[in-house]
This record gives sequence, C-alpha cells and structure tokens, in this order.
Amino acid sequence: MVSVLASSDIFRTLLLALSAVWLLSDLALAKHAGVTRHYKFDIKMQSVTRLCQTKSIVTVNGQFPGPRIIAREGDRLLIKVVNHVQYNVTLHWHGIRQLRSGWADGPAYVTQCPIQTGQSYVYNFTITGQRGTLFWHAHISWLRATLYGPIVILPKRHASYPFPQPYNEVPIVFGEWWKADTETIINQAMATGGAPNISDAFTINGLPGPSYNCSAKETFKLKVKAGKTYLLRLVNAALNDELFFRIANHTLTVVEADAVYVKPFKTDTVLITPGQTTNVLLRAKSKTPSAKFAMSARPYATGPAIFDNTTTIGILEYEKSVLASKSNSKKLPLLKAKLPQFNDSAYAMKFNRKIRSLATAKFPAKVPKKVDRHFFFTVGLGILPCAKTQTCQGPNNTRPAAAVNNVSFVQSNIALLQAHFFNKSKGVYTTNFPTNPPFKFNYTGTPPKNIALSSGTKVVALPFNTSVELVLQDTSILGAESHPLHLHGFNFFVLAQGVGNFDPKNDPAKFNLVDPVERNTVGVPSGGWVAIRFLADNPGVWFMHCHLEVHTSWGLKMAWVVNDGKGRKQKLPPPPADLPKC
Repeated sequence: MVSVLASSDIFRTLLLALSAVWLLSDLALAKHAGVTRHYKFDIKMQSVTRLCQTKSIVTVNGQFPGPRIIAREGDRLLIKVVNHVQYNVTLHWHGIRQLRSGWADGPAYVTQCPIQTGQSYVYNFTITGQRGTLFWHAHISWLRATLYGPIVILPKRHASYPFPQPYNEVPIVFGEWWKADTETIINQAMATGGAPNISDAFTINGLPGPSYNCSAKETFKLKVKAGKTYLLRLVNAALNDELFFRIANHTLTVVEADAVYVKPFKTDTVLITPGQTTNVLLRAKSKTPSAKFAMSARPYATGPAIFDNTTTIGILEYEKSVLASKSNSKKLPLLKAKLPQFNDSAYAMKFNRKIRSLATAKFPAKVPKKVDRHFFFTVGLGILPCAKTQTCQGPNNTRPAAAVNNVSFVQSNIALLQAHFFNKSKGVYTTNFPTNPPFKFNYTGTPPKNIALSSGTKVVALPFNTSVELVLQDTSILGAESHPLHLHGFNFFVLAQGVGNFDPKNDPAKFNLVDPVERNTVGVPSGGWVAIRFLADNPGVWFMHCHLEVHTSWGLKMAWVVNDGKGRKQKLPPPPADLPKC
C-alpha cells in the first residue's frame, strides 16, 4: 500500500512535470523542423501601470511587451492579426528576409495598407536561411512604442550553435516608456513643427527598474546559477535611442548580430541601436557571490537635440543553495555598472569594428565581389516650409525635417507594392531617386546657407540580382548625429566606416571583403560614413529608413523597387486575398 506521503510526493512530482511541460511548450513545439506555426495576435487596449501612473496602451493579446515568437530555421509562420483598437495597425517582422513574401513585410503604405479597426490579416512567410534573434513591431506612426516582442529562431533540428550550448536562453528587450500617449505626442509635434517630447524612462522587458521614482517593484530580475552559461538575446525596441548595455562585474561574449553568427569576442559593454539585435553569452561566476549586479542600459546620444538621459536597471541575482538561504538572509549589496559617456563616439566606432562575420565553410560571408550599381546617400536633417494654415516654430514658418539625398520622403496613401505589382505607379511614386546628393558640400563641416530640403515619393528601381554598393554619409546640417539605418527585405555587408567625409579615392582600399558583418540595421556614424553592399535578389518594394522614429516621421526614408527576374522563383507572387485595402 502506497503511503500518503509517497502519494503526495508522486502528485507533487507530476505537478512539477506538468508545469515544466507548460513552461517549455513553445520551445518544445519548435523542435520540429520545417513545420507551419500558427499565432493569433489580437490588437487590443490594455491598462498598464508604470512610474506610478496607469494608462491604456495598444498591445498584442493584452501583453506588454508582446508575445514571443519561437520558430526554427525553415519554418513557415501564419500570424493572424485582428485589430480591435481605434488605430490603423500593421506589424513588421524586423530582419526576416521575406523572400518572395513582400506582402507580409508590414510597413504601412509601402507593402500594405494598414489593418483597419475590426479587420484582420494573416501574415504568411517562411524563415529561410536565418537563425538567431530578431523582433516584431508595429510599423505605422509611433505604435511600436508598445507593440513589440522578440522573435527567437532556433537552428534546424540536430543543428548546433557554433558556440557552447547555453544552460538557458533569456530575451532582454529594451524599450522606451512615455507617461503621455505617444500618438498624441507625435501628432502634436507634426502639427506644431516642433520636436516631439522625449520619453520618461527606458525599460528592460517592459520594466523601468529602481533608478526611477516609484519603480523599484517594476524591475526585471534575472536569476542565474553559479558556473552556468546563459545566452542573452538582446533587442533594442526603443523608439529614439541607441543604448549602451552592461552587467556590473561580468564580461559578455558577443556571438551573433541581427540573426547572423559572428566571430565571438569579449566585451564589458554592448552598443545596440534601435532595430538591432545582439546575442551574447554570459558566463556566471564559478562561486555564488555575496552581491547582486546591476544590468544597466542608457543612451548613446550624439545629436544636438535633448534626449532621455536616464538609466534603466535590471538585477542579476545568483541562486543560493537552501542551506545558504537559511543561514544568510541579510540584504545583499547591489553593484553598479559603469557605462561609457553618453556621447562616446570613439567607443561606438571601436565596438562596431569588432563585429565580423564567421566566414567559415558552413557560415560563409557571401559578399558581392563585383558591383553593378554605386550609390552615395547623404542622411541627415534640414528644414521644410509648413503649410500656410500651420503656425510652425522654425524660422519663416519652417519645421525640422529629415532626408536621404535631400529628398524628404512623402508617404503615399496607396501601398507602393500594390502600385508596383499592378503597374499603377503613375501618380503614386517616381523612379528618379537621386544616385548622389543634388549638390556637393562639406557634409560634416560648415553647413551650406540653404538648408531647405525637397520632398517627394521617389524610389530606386533595380533589375533582379543587381549587386549594390551604397555609401551612407551623415551630414551636420542641424548637427551631426548617428542614424541607425534599416533595410527591409535584405541583409547587407558592412564593408567599412569612418569619421568625416567619405573619400571615394582612398577609402575603398579599406573595405573588408573577407569577413564583414552581415546586418539589417547599421548605425551611420555621427559625423561620418559607412559603406555597405547587398545583392538585390528579392523582388518587391523594400523600405529603407532611419530607425529613430522621430526621423522616420520627419522623412528620413526611401524605397528600393526590385523588379522580377526571368525564372519562376524570381518573381513576386500575387497578393493574398485578405490583403487590407486602403
């Protein structure tokens, strides 16, 4: 006969086993390669309290941050998005190549019209040749302030990481928090021609942490075991700030950037721009220390504008043995993390230059060796006149604006991809986007007298399989500033970067064509330049824009139209039946 004690032990074991199954269900699901995974995203309002203040925010399934998507390389995803809120919504699967699935890319009025209130849309795409960490976020107005979540792409079944298998994997998603409503903030800024209000806090996994008033209880805590290795999946989902991240008294090993493995290197501080993801290994100390450790993030800010100069803190805690917990219940000290100065561009440049592709037989760096088209794009700020009915804060009724090659992009009210696919681009966009700036000047020196920008909906059209070399040059017209540029639909190789003006005679000699890092988002250095290459092997219309949302709102964006190739697999299929209408 089984004793009561034994049966209760059996029950407890069963309960633990069931809870473990429940906790690991999404990871267990992801163990089948090449499967179709279904997700349902209900866009709904949810009351959330941060910094002692409650407000209603836009969420997916009532969660903030939103749900984690877990898949394997080769899996197909069907994500049904149902819009229950007053705003038009689109979602972007940031960094996913979207090979011949441009209809699922998500930027509003570029690849789709938004999902209107009461409507739904199924995003349908396959993850091809990618593994690592990416993320999803809203891609209309400023809704991505609260609509975001991580995408974890595991290797194919039986494939291992090119680094030691971690004991556990933890997403660390950085965000920004405003006490006010973010849609009101950007709408007011656009109406008055002023700069939008800065955020009130930064967050780690949605929590600001103890450095903010009334926020000690809203702190992300990571519990680790001594001697174990953890894979931290870092995502910068903040709207307007690049971030430095450091864990006090610990070293991190960078092993992946933007879902591409890199040559591992050790660092105490990671720089991560909005739109970038970085996987790092954290090796816990061999013995349980008698302290807790701050996990801190604060801005890297280079521009002339004011910024949210605060620090978000999470806490790294070591698990104690049962005996140690009973004998030592005293409060442990919290050791602080020392971060670089907010404007430490030298550190930023040094850090970014360390990131290199693995460039192995298994994970080659397929840099285009020949170049079909060369482009030189200036990126930066300027001014535009306001409407006569508007009273703007700039001189002579002007407002700050942003541009690529002096063109401030005007968003169409028709999706560019539909106009392209159905040959109805007339009146929607033109294909005369300038290959070079309209006039030459000392881009990082004394600004020209005329700082007015032009505006329009202009794109670059490319034949299928064109290899592109693009130099992105920061300008100092309203102050030099780092711009994280994100290209949809492609990864690109970062060949080189430098300070000052790009020198077309001497700088190409410095290009790394052996093991350059492969990314989807790159920081154009403040007062400097970066050179990239990519192969236009994905038919469709692909957005390229600054991932500082304020600059996107001001027009620092453009699009590439990649025409169909001759083969069946080189053509964009027709749009799905449920594609939203404008």
